[in-house]
Amino acid sequence: MASFVGAIAITDLVKTTLGPKGMDKILQSTGRGHEVTVTNDGATILKSLHIDNPAAKVLIDISKVQDDEVGDGTTSVVVLAGELLREAEKLVAAKIHPMTIISGYRMAAECARNALLQRVVDNKENAEKFKSDLMKIAMTTLSSKILSQDKEHFAQLAVDAVMRLKGSTNLEAIQIIKKPGGSLKDSFLDEGFILDKKIGLGQPKRIENAKILVANTAMDTDKVKIYGARVRVDSMSKVAEIEGAEKEKMREKVKKILGHGINCFVNRQLIYNFPEELFADAGILAIEHADFDGIERLALVTGGEIASTFDNPES
Repeated sequence: MASFVGAIAITDLVKTTLGPKGMDKILQSTGRGHEVTVTNDGATILKSLHIDNPAAKVLIDISKVQDDEVGDGTTSVVVLAGELLREAEKLVAAKIHPMTIISGYRMAAECARNALLQRVVDNKENAEKFKSDLMKIAMTTLSSKILSQDKEHFAQLAVDAVMRLKGSTNLEAIQIIKKPGGSLKDSFLDEGFILDKKIGLGQPKRIENAKILVANTAMDTDKVKIYGARVRVDSMSKVAEIEGAEKEKMREKVKKILGHGINCFVNRQLIYNFPEELFADAGILAIEHADFDGIERLALVTGGEIASTFDNPES
């Protein structure tokens, strides 16, 4: 009985978010800061719940799997499973054995599947029809979300983005950059790859036919980098000598990087002022702090490798 009650309670919770008249839920977290989330996305609501009822947990796992596999229909699977359980409760109360009920459900699932397969339409061969099908699907899924006013605009964005994947299902290849301010209509899909970073001072802002070096290397060695090291000197000129030596080291490194014949340098780590200046003098665009995501994606997009040593430009 506890299993039935727990699972049906979860179903009733997300049931009211379905459909065009679906209501949003306001969720307040129990953690610090008591963050408030307003959503009508079944998966989000279910992820935020803390539950100790095993049957309810199974329902939440169903919706997570649905989200990972298909990315849609998270609420629907929970509601469907819950309603099946509701019916099963009546049958169990009438002293019917659970195995009998399950085999009945399996027969019904087979029937339903066959009925669906008979109605399947596939327009893969005809590009125009295929695209209009995708548009209809996208608009249907957006109609209960916040975007329902601009759903044509966003459906077009989604379809164009997915069409570019050429059949791959790796959605991480679509990068979403969120910007505060502006209206929903300002959203757009851009060709190519956007790295949302500032370019160094005095460096060219636009490059055509770029030769890009994607690197993960420390460009801040104008400091003594040995932790806990103490340098004793007897005059200020000695300090200046040490600084000079460090600058020389940096200059050597930049020379090696320039030896690759590049005109764009993207680094995962910091680039200090001195090397930035050297890059500017050489007319090279340098970007610092491109983070791991950024350089991993950039390497994928350009088909390059991430370099961390620069001794052999020929290879």
